[in-house]
Amino acid sequence: MSQTRGKYDFCIGLVLAMSSSIFIGGSFILKKKGLLRLARKGSMRAGQGGHAYLKEWLWWAGLLSMGAGEVANFAAYVFAPATLVTPLGALSVLVSAILSSFFLNEKLNLHGKIGCLLSILGSTVMVIHAPQEEEVETLDEMSHKLGDPGFVVFATLVVIVSLILICVVGPRHGQSNVLVYITICSVIGALSVSCVKGLGIAIKELFAGKPVLKHPLSWILLLSLTVCVSTQINYLNKALDIFNTSIVTPIYYVIFTTSVLTCSAILLKEWQHMAADDIIGTFSGFLTIIVGIFLLHAFKDVNFTLANLPLSLRKDDRAANGTLLSAYDSFNDDEESSACLGEMQSTESLSARRNGSLSAF
Repeated sequence: MSQTRGKYDFCIGLVLAMSSSIFIGGSFILKKKGLLRLARKGSMRAGQGGHAYLKEWLWWAGLLSMGAGEVANFAAYVFAPATLVTPLGALSVLVSAILSSFFLNEKLNLHGKIGCLLSILGSTVMVIHAPQEEEVETLDEMSHKLGDPGFVVFATLVVIVSLILICVVGPRHGQSNVLVYITICSVIGALSVSCVKGLGIAIKELFAGKPVLKHPLSWILLLSLTVCVSTQINYLNKALDIFNTSIVTPIYYVIFTTSVLTCSAILLKEWQHMAADDIIGTFSGFLTIIVGIFLLHAFKDVNFTLANLPLSLRKDDRAANGTLLSAYDSFNDDEESSACLGEMQSTESLSARRNGSLSAF
């Protein structure tokens, strides 16, 4: 019975994670459309510190879509381990890339399409070889986990790095470097996932009739989640306003997934009992995702599609053949020119000898 229940929970978590990616992928498009409308109206851009997007209904639609995705994601973490839910976020990359090509005119070239497929393939491999997280069923156990020295050091480093990026690096390089704002969202997102996991446990205990609301950890997790999500929304808006959606989404996914997997490994001790093939499979899947993201980012300005491939090959063949023919023709022209020049010189010398003979007479 417990095994059947486990499979049932797994399927629920899988469906919720996939629906979350669809909602979140669509939210990027709605938010970007709203920000573009504000830019055309001449309002102060979000990347420059403006908050005029709060009056734009498209932005609010994107926010509601992201909220629905986060709720589904929240529920998915309750039913399934983080190492299953987080890699499935790659689906939001695919959804965002496809929708942006239709609604934002951000054309996805052949390299980008291959990058999306590689991201999905790598996520699938990661799900197959995902480590099994250590079971945490009560808030007291979660409190013990959060007080572990390893997690305390990790959380402290995340807070310090985030503050440096927000206060020092962001004002100087945030407008020109796509990694600054996305890194802030991603590393803080690792803490928000931990808060979500803890609140999921609290909700389970609440339905079981336990006095969860009297436990201080519940309110600490709720407050921390509110701060983390607000910061993520703010800096994600800035990144979307300044940079291309097809760049922001995949890079955000890679850094966010890395942060969450690191946090889960430290907090829940997932990697201690993994087999060697699962470790290799997990890293291979993640490297595949990174390659896919590189294809999306590095060749975004190359206007190259599958329809252009045969034409490009023909042009290359023509160019190669043309080079050989031109070299051959020039060689023949040189020979003909030399021959003509030799004939002219011989004719002139013959004429000179004839004229000389006549003058002698």
